[in-house]
Amino acid sequence: MAANPSRGNPYPVTRLLLLIVVAFALISVVHLVLDWQAMAKARKLKNPDPPTAEAIASGLASYQQHCQSCHGKNGDGKGEKASELSVAPGDFTDAQKMAGFADGELYWQITKGKRPMPAFQHKLTDQQRWELVDYIRTFAEKTKASANVRTVIHESAALRLFHL
Repeated sequence: MAANPSRGNPYPVTRLLLLIVVAFALISVVHLVLDWQAMAKARKLKNPDPPTAEAIASGLASYQQHCQSCHGKNGDGKGEKASELSVAPGDFTDAQKMAGFADGELYWQITKGKRPMPAFQHKLTDQQRWELVDYIRTFAEKTKASANVRTVIHESAALRLFHL
C-alpha cells in the first residue's frame, strides 16, 4: 500500500522539538566554554592598586550599598535577602575557599554577575569593583586571624598543662 502524500510528515513536531533541544545543548556548551575561557583570563587580572585603608573603606561603602543585603554584614552569605534567592550567596569568610580565588576572578564575578547576582559593570566603576575585591578579602583575613588566635590560645593552654 502506498503512503498517502496528503498526510505529509507524521513527525514534524517531534523533529522540531529535537532540533530545539540540540540547538539549546550546543548553545549551552558554547556558553560554558566561553565562560571557562573568560574565567581563565580573569584569573590573570591583577588589582591595579594595593589594598590601602582608603580602598578598603571605599569597598565597605560599596559593599553596604550593593552586597550586604544578600552576602550579609559579616560576609557569610546570610544577608536578609539570602533566603529569597535561588542560589545561596557566596561565603567570603571561608578562608580556604577564598584563597582559591585570584583577585581577577572576584573582580570578574562582580563585573559580570551570575544569576541571581546582578552584574555591576555599569553600576560601579572599575576602581569601585577593585575596592570591593579588597574589602571582600578582609572577611577571610578576619576568619584566618581568628583561627590563628584560637590556635595560639590552645597551644598556650597545652603548654601550661604540660608544665604543671
